[in-house]
Amino acid sequence: MKAPVLDVVVPVFNEEVTLDASVRRLHAHLVATFPYPFRITVADNASTDATLEVAGRLAGELDGVAVVHLEQKGRGRALKRVWLASDASVLAYMDVDLSTDLDALWPLVAPLMSGHSDVAIGTRLHRDSRVVRGAKREAISRGYNLMLRTALGASFSDAQCGFKAIRADVAHELLPLVEDPTWFFDTELLVLAQRSGLRIHEVPVDWFDDPDSRVDIVRTAKDDLRGIRRMKRSFARGFLPTEDIRSRMGRTSPASGVGAHAVRFGIVGAATTVLHLALFALLTSGAIGGGVGSQTANVVALLLSTIVNTAANRRWTFGIRGPGSALRHHLQALGVFAVTWGLTAAALAGLHAFWGDAPTAVETVVVGVANVVSTVVKFAAMRAWIFAERSVAASPASEIAARDATSGRLPAGR
Repeated sequence: MKAPVLDVVVPVFNEEVTLDASVRRLHAHLVATFPYPFRITVADNASTDATLEVAGRLAGELDGVAVVHLEQKGRGRALKRVWLASDASVLAYMDVDLSTDLDALWPLVAPLMSGHSDVAIGTRLHRDSRVVRGAKREAISRGYNLMLRTALGASFSDAQCGFKAIRADVAHELLPLVEDPTWFFDTELLVLAQRSGLRIHEVPVDWFDDPDSRVDIVRTAKDDLRGIRRMKRSFARGFLPTEDIRSRMGRTSPASGVGAHAVRFGIVGAATTVLHLALFALLTSGAIGGGVGSQTANVVALLLSTIVNTAANRRWTFGIRGPGSALRHHLQALGVFAVTWGLTAAALAGLHAFWGDAPTAVETVVVGVANVVSTVVKFAAMRAWIFAERSVAASPASEIAARDATSGRLPAGR
């Protein structure tokens, strides 16, 4: 049987009353408007009523309808399981109440099929969206998305609209990193996509609030806050390999080229050069350390400023966070330090050969000039050696692309 281009997952829990009508409506819409093979997968989240029986009957009557049963609840758990097992090129999901107008489905998935975007979401907060819901839920939704922008730097407008799609190759990259099995799943997926440099397409939707919604708002809010704290800690400690995903997916950050690195390196270098020269002047003048020779002052000041410089460039210029490889980076930087020290030491030795009792101010200027020359060497070493991007193995994305090319399937990506 030919693999579907689109797999629409409908997660359900105790929806025996609404499931039949919703799936038939969705199926009829896809038959009428979607010109490619599709599948509707009803993901039953451990229902205790007749939901599973209704889903089985629909699968028997309608072509392209399938059922997956899970023993545990959780929308995120259901989506993760079905999406990772699906053979479709584009994966989507929507709430069983079909609160979002189905006319938005084609605009949602088309950019993913063409390779224009990686993830697509319906948004109720766009000026072109038409939304009918109470003031309380409107305020909660806007407040939550504002909190995401503040806490996690989210640039997408609506994290929780139950109307999303993702390319299969992207899903295989991101889903193994998503931990939440319930309502925070959507937010976690989108934040990971954004941090990985993936393109998130937003579709304004017409949306009508379901008055029979059984979402526990207070409990969900607490879970969301825990999820936000967890993600902030993980990003701060470098536990989420979004830069590796960015590299595998070929998404280069606009601020990661040579020019951006040079600007950031220059700012860090200027600050640590001031630190180096200040320490040098203080040590040689006797303000600290009781007064030492210029060569000793230079090596001590240079060593301390090099440690600060490496840490700042590691985190800010090259975007590397967490303890991984930190010791190796600092040891490599000490190798560069030896070159820098050699240049500044040679400059001081040359000065003293012609002016044996040169004042501290002149020595500081000479050290500063030598430091500028060594900065070029340091930048080249950091970019090409110390903080060079690690080579990565072929990703699931490349495997899917190769499989699509040989099978004649509609390409899922660029």
